[in-house]
Amino acid sequence: MATDKLGDMRLFTTAATLGSLSAAGRKLGLSPAAASARLAKLEASLQTRLFVRTTRQLRLTEEGRVYLSHCLVALQAIDDGEAALQAGCDAIRGKIRLSASTDFGTHKLSPWLDAFVERYPDIRLSLALTDSISNLVQDDVDIAIRFSEPEDGTLVARRLAPMCRVLCASPDYLARYGEPETPDALGAHQFIVLVTSSGPLNEFHFKKDEATWRFSVPMAQAWETNDGTIARRWALDGRGIVRKTLWDAADDVRAGRLKILLPTFVAQEAGVYAVRHRTRYMVPRVRALLDFLIERFAQEAATLPDVCLVRHGAEAGIVPCGAR
Repeated sequence: MATDKLGDMRLFTTAATLGSLSAAGRKLGLSPAAASARLAKLEASLQTRLFVRTTRQLRLTEEGRVYLSHCLVALQAIDDGEAALQAGCDAIRGKIRLSASTDFGTHKLSPWLDAFVERYPDIRLSLALTDSISNLVQDDVDIAIRFSEPEDGTLVARRLAPMCRVLCASPDYLARYGEPETPDALGAHQFIVLVTSSGPLNEFHFKKDEATWRFSVPMAQAWETNDGTIARRWALDGRGIVRKTLWDAADDVRAGRLKILLPTFVAQEAGVYAVRHRTRYMVPRVRALLDFLIERFAQEAATLPDVCLVRHGAEAGIVPCGAR
């Protein structure tokens, strides 16, 4: 297969993923005119139309969807072959692309990554922080740190540590409003709610023995933000009760800046996961980062408040997403 045909295929798959030919061209270093000409040449060689193009969107035709599935397999095979050659050299170098939530990424993961790069100085990082679930294919991510196990069967999840979400408030807030003793008392309190692209995370679940509770925060009365770091700052300022992962809250809890509320009602969750493509070859640099994260999460887990450290049977391990 000629090199220019491979380039055309990469342009096509990138445009399909990003939904924009100009964005695909920019990513691959092509001008809009050059990207358009190359796509036209590809369609001419295939004697079929791959996209329906308007001024506002780029939509795959049925033929385009069929061709895309085959292109992704072919290009992945080529990338895996190159990765296998690199693996033979045991090279811990190059760029790693990862994503995480904003608060965890800023306050916990970023310092860890500094230490990782000190260990492997030839590594370069691309870190995307978002409180909405990233698309590993669309965002071209090698590893995503997620506080739940994704259900996408095309991904593989490596459990890194135990996990739970806790309600927290500052001592100043509790001095003014009092501390709720049961989930039924939450209706009298103020809340800070994280809002993602899927909507507000304003529904809380609790469990104690066999009893369960559910509480929905009225959004009209809540402070809301799409940034977990801002939600954390508002909680520290005494604006209200916030729900955070224990990993995000642990440092503030240890320092007395926040207090965990209703600790005996915390519902256990599956864990923290490193999520990656099922089919993508794990190059040495990504393997090194995964090993490093396993090590760091284990060290940190030993220092966490024990509110959610009940083990779920098996130790952390690699599982296909959705296989529980």
